[in-house]
Amino acid sequence: MRIFLLLLVILFSFTSYAQEKPKIITSFSIIADMTREVGSDNIELKTLVGANGDAHEYEPTAADVKAIAEADLVLINSLKFEGWMERLIKSARYNGKVVVVSDGSQLIENDPHAWQDLRNGKIYVENIKNALVEIDKIHAGDYQKNARDYIKKLDELNSWVKNEINKISPEKRNVITTHDAFQYFAEAYNINFISALGVSTGTQASASDIAKLIDQIRSQKASAIFLENMSDPRLMKQLAKDSGAHIGGTLYPDSLSAKDEPAPSYIEMFKHNVRELVKAME
Repeated sequence: MRIFLLLLVILFSFTSYAQEKPKIITSFSIIADMTREVGSDNIELKTLVGANGDAHEYEPTAADVKAIAEADLVLINSLKFEGWMERLIKSARYNGKVVVVSDGSQLIENDPHAWQDLRNGKIYVENIKNALVEIDKIHAGDYQKNARDYIKKLDELNSWVKNEINKISPEKRNVITTHDAFQYFAEAYNINFISALGVSTGTQASASDIAKLIDQIRSQKASAIFLENMSDPRLMKQLAKDSGAHIGGTLYPDSLSAKDEPAPSYIEMFKHNVRELVKAME
């Protein structure tokens, strides 16, 4: 009887261990969505900077320290995008695996927004898949299949984006955005983006910068000025008023939206941004 009970305890303990999901932390919402697509129900996922959040200016919390300390895997963009991440990892005394999902991407110097080129997005997915397989070999087949299916969707989306942008005459492809988050998008899909701020949303534009930008807007006959979901819209609205350009809508460069808003996933973010851009440039 004692042997039987002992076997039951061992079996219960083994089953509980086998069913425990790896705890994955992602730095911000776009990487979280990619990870969710690959990991599906096999992982326990938490993101630090959620929907409509600004990862440039984020301030980690005590809950973030606890989450990192308990994680099995941390996935980040790096390229100086999450300037607070190294400090957070040290505070949590985390010694586990940290994977830079942008590794291997075709990079533009001093611009961390590599996911804005869908070809790089596919590289992110491959890195996420490899990281999950390494820490959870039991579900390796699931991760590999999910990644293949997702990458196929990204390939299809990339073709759609090119077709939509190609409907617009090249001379009309001039738009204004809040900060310089679309250099990868510009190179991949042949649109000229003019930014009011620098690469980070934390940059402040001077009066002379604004004056030069207004001249540039007028000389290049920009199609529209776009707001961003996680940036203060006041500067862009003032630029529209002073330059005579119209507000083209809201783009999602660094963060996904809430589920009931236009860009709740990486794929939907791209679709929304392209539709808004095409509508303004027509």
